[in-house]
Amino acid sequence: MLDITTENFETEVIQASQSVPVLVDFWAPWCGPCKSLTPILEKLETAYAGRFVLAKINSDEQQELAAAFGIRSIPTCVLMMGGKPVDGFMGALPEGKLREFLDKHLPGEGALAAADEVDEAQQALESGDIAGAIARMDEALRAEPANDDLRYDYVKLLIGTGHLAEAAAALAPALAQIPVPLRFEALQQWLNAIEFVTTDPRGRWPLEQFEALIAANKRDFEARFAKARVLMVANDWVGALDELLEIIMRDKKWDGEAPRKTFIAILELLTPPKPKAAGPEVSGKTAGGIELAGPASVEQDEQAALVSAYRRKLSMMLN
Repeated sequence: MLDITTENFETEVIQASQSVPVLVDFWAPWCGPCKSLTPILEKLETAYAGRFVLAKINSDEQQELAAAFGIRSIPTCVLMMGGKPVDGFMGALPEGKLREFLDKHLPGEGALAAADEVDEAQQALESGDIAGAIARMDEALRAEPANDDLRYDYVKLLIGTGHLAEAAAALAPALAQIPVPLRFEALQQWLNAIEFVTTDPRGRWPLEQFEALIAANKRDFEARFAKARVLMVANDWVGALDELLEIIMRDKKWDGEAPRKTFIAILELLTPPKPKAAGPEVSGKTAGGIELAGPASVEQDEQAALVSAYRRKLSMMLN
């Protein structure tokens, strides 16, 4: 349990909540319900063993913080995750209701174990230990097999490092979903391109050979599509997108719309991952009815801008 003031709020609440959820309890010494809630919260902080941190703010002494959160009655609790408030409640809830509230937002033990493995995998990648990174990601997925975000990252790592058989095996459960999530269809398209390049003779052609065929016949869609797949495998994503657009512009339905599907797959693969911070952007009131200040803004980086530009190009071609 931490006592929070304006001096340590930024460090102990905002920054700390980037890595572990922080439950902020606004209270006052004269508040009877606060006195009954505090021991329950302290008990749960111990029972949850690091899954959240309890931070207490004396609303009488820290009126600036209370005003910033729009506190109108106490006790009021606000859950901070990723530097932002995600939910909250007012009043002294019984232990059972408090557990329900916490369990709705906090990661389970499997998720925590998986997160540790992912952190170690990232460290392994940064040190150049690809085998170690793959092993850690595999352990993480075994700890939390229903985690689609983890499965996606793992399969993407496997494909990117040339472990295609393992990638196909890890991808299979996701492809069995109905409907198949778009991002997993994108991974399948990437695998299809790699399979084409490794098994079809055209996969070894120099780009000039494709370009000669296309120059002779701009509607040689077989050559254009094969070239796009070769460019995908070479990580020339923009070149592949441009080639696919040329097909779509001339024949939207060619080959069962394979160029369009591949184009969308590339955009999905290039889309920057969402911030790991858990919790929605906050404006107005939280799900718990607590008024909180400040809409968050998201800066778009160059890759996101590229994806956005090509989405617009595809939309123009299809309309």
